Amino acid sequence: MMSNLQTRRWLYVSAVVLLLWVDFLWAQEGPSDAAMASIRPEAIRADMRFLSDDLLEGRGTATRGFDIAAKFMATQFEGMGLQPAGDNGTYFQYVPLRRVKPDPANSSLVWSRGGKEETLAFGKDYLPAVDPARADRSVEAPVVFVSYGVTAPEQNYDDYKGIDARGKIIALILAAPNFPSSIKAYYTSTEVKAKNAVAHGAVGVLVLDDPASEEMFPFSRFVKESVVPQFRWLDKQGFPKPYFPELKGVAFLSLDATRRLFEGSSHTADEVFAAAKAGKLSPFTLPVTAKIRNVTRSEDAHSSNVVARLEGSDRALKEALVYSAHLDHLGIGEPVDGDNIYNGALDNASGSATILEVARAFSRMDPKPRRSILFVAFTGEEAGLMGSGYFAHYPTVDRGTIVADLNVDQVPMLWPIQDIIAFGSEHSSLDVAVRRAAERMHLAVTPDPVPEEVVFIRSDQYSFVQQGIPAIMPEPGIRSSDPEIKPMDIFMNWLTTRQHQPNDDMQQPGLNFEAGAMFARYMFLLRFHDRERPAKTKLEQKRFFCPTFRTGG
Repeated sequence: MMSNLQTRRWLYVSAVVLLLWVDFLWAQEGPSDAAMASIRPEAIRADMRFLSDDLLEGRGTATRGFDIAAKFMATQFEGMGLQPAGDNGTYFQYVPLRRVKPDPANSSLVWSRGGKEETLAFGKDYLPAVDPARADRSVEAPVVFVSYGVTAPEQNYDDYKGIDARGKIIALILAAPNFPSSIKAYYTSTEVKAKNAVAHGAVGVLVLDDPASEEMFPFSRFVKESVVPQFRWLDKQGFPKPYFPELKGVAFLSLDATRRLFEGSSHTADEVFAAAKAGKLSPFTLPVTAKIRNVTRSEDAHSSNVVARLEGSDRALKEALVYSAHLDHLGIGEPVDGDNIYNGALDNASGSATILEVARAFSRMDPKPRRSILFVAFTGEEAGLMGSGYFAHYPTVDRGTIVADLNVDQVPMLWPIQDIIAFGSEHSSLDVAVRRAAERMHLAVTPDPVPEEVVFIRSDQYSFVQQGIPAIMPEPGIRSSDPEIKPMDIFMNWLTTRQHQPNDDMQQPGLNFEAGAMFARYMFLLRFHDRERPAKTKLEQKRFFCPTFRTGG
C-alpha cells in the first residue's frame, strides 16, 4: 500500500502525464476537429450555385464556360493561401486535346448475308466511332462473335479460343464474364478490349447492345449524347491517347440491330443474351460480312486542369496526397423542354465544391498536416477521363511522391447520410482509412451495391490506378433508418431522369446541403494519418489494373 507521500507524487506525475497527453491529442485532433467543424453547407451551396449557373454554359471541355469555372477554382485556392502547382508557377496544367465528332452524312455501316446487303441507319441502328488520327477510314471483312472479347489467363478464360480473328471484324458485348468484381472491372474497359482485339489480329469492332446494357444506358441516350464532341488527349509527341490504329472501323449497334446481326447464325440473339446471363457465353462465326466507314471531323484544342498545393508542415516528407474532382460537364447540347444547358449541379459541381471546402478546412489547420496535399480539378472527365489521364501520365509533381488519390464525383446529396460507399477501397490499404474516418463520423461502410456496373473504372480515380497509384472514389451510401426515405430508389430515379440532363441544376428538388457538408467532413477525415506509411495497392490491383505498378512506402 502506498504512503501519503507516494500517493501525492503519483497523483502529481499522473496529472502531468494527463496534461501532456491532452496537449498531444489537441495537437493531433484539436486542429482537425476545429477545421472540420468549419465546413459549412452554405459554402457548398454557394460554390455549386456558381459552378452550375447558366452563365457557365454547362462547363463543356475546352469551352469558355469551363475556363470561367477553372478561373473560379484557381481564385478560390489562391484566396485560401494554397500554392500554385500547375505549369510555370500557375494554378493551371495545359492539357492538349483533339476534339472529334463523327460525320454521319459520310459514315456508313453495311452488312451482307447470303448475297443480300442491308444498309443500317445512323442514330437508329448504329453509331460510328471516331478516329482521332485519320479523317476517313474503312474496312470490309467477315464478322466473328467473340462473346465479351476477353482473354484472362489468370482466370483460365479466353473468348478467342478456337476463333481466328485475324483480318476479321469482331462483334462483342460490352461487359465482362462473371469474374470477381475487381477483375471484372478491368476486363470491362473498352481500352482493354480494343488492345486485346488488336493482339488477336482484328481489323474492326462491332460493339453490341444487350438487354442489360440497354437498361443501364439506353442506346437512345447514347445517340443523344453523341452530339457532344469527344476528345483524346495528346502525348508529348502529339499522338492521341488512347488510340489503336490497327482497328480500321468501329461501330456501336442498337438492340434491334444487334438482334438482326444474329439472324441466320447458329444462335439467335435471345439465346446469346440468355447465355450471357447464365455465364455460358461462347464465341462463334457469323454468316455476315460488314463494311464500316468512319469519317471523323477533328480539330486540335486545349483545356486546363487546376492544380493547387497545400504545403505540409514537414518539408522533409516528400509525399503528397491528392484530392480530386472533375470540373467539366456536357456543356450545351440537345434541348430538353426548351433547355439546352447541361448545368451538371450534382455531376460534378458537387464534387468540385466538396474539394474546395476540404481545401478550406485544411488551410485553417494550425499546424498543417505533415504530408502535402494536392487539390486537382480535372477537365474532360465526361469526354473519357481526358484531364486525369493526362495528369496521371504527366503529373506536375514527381509521380513517385503521389501516395494516393481520393476522388469525388457526383455527390448525391439527396438524403441524410448514414453510410459511405468507397468504390475501389477493397483494392488497396486505403480501406483502413475509409473505415476509420467512417467510425469517427458514426457512419457505416457499405460494399459496392452495383458491382455489375463497374463504377470503379468510370471516373478519374481509374487514371491514377492505371499508373499504379492507389485511388478510391467515396460517395454517400444507401442506408436509411427512415422507412419513408429509400436512398437507392431516389438515386436510381435521379440517374434515369436527371443525370446528364439539363435539369441537373440547382432547382432540382431534394438537395440536402447539410448532407453535402457531412460528406465533405468525411472526406476531410479520410486522409490516412501523417505518420502512416503511404497507401499500398493490393495484389489484384497490381495484377489487373496497373501495367507498371508502384507501391508507396
